[in-house]
Amino acid sequence: QVQLVESGGGLAQAGGSLRLSCAASGRTFSSYAMAWFRQAPGKERDFVAAITWSGGDTYYSDSVKGRFTISRDNAKKAVYLQMNSLKPEDTAVYYCASRPRGLYTTVAVTTIRPYNYWGQGTQVTVSS
Repeated sequence: QVQLVESGGGLAQAGGSLRLSCAASGRTFSSYAMAWFRQAPGKERDFVAAITWSGGDTYYSDSVKGRFTISRDNAKKAVYLQMNSLKPEDTAVYYCASRPRGLYTTVAVTTIRPYNYWGQGTQVTVSS
């Protein structure tokens, strides 16, 4: 079992940066691919970025490509989301999620159902 705890959210101005962290518990963190999703008020939870268990491959939604970077440190059991050039439309609750590796041959798993563990979320608010 994996428990995930996000941190690093807060208030930023448009054009600014924030770095989200997701700390995982459990001995098998490196067995999981990881992803970030976000949910704005009144909207569905949307995919943001994903990374393979090794960190060797990543995938981004079109809305964040070139601005956000996902990374992980398996020794620290952590995954990160560096968010640059923030926009007001990035305002949302950000969630990290994990799925067992090996079920998919691609890192581009963008739907919610394959991810079986979720954090509680961290709020990101970007002011204009």
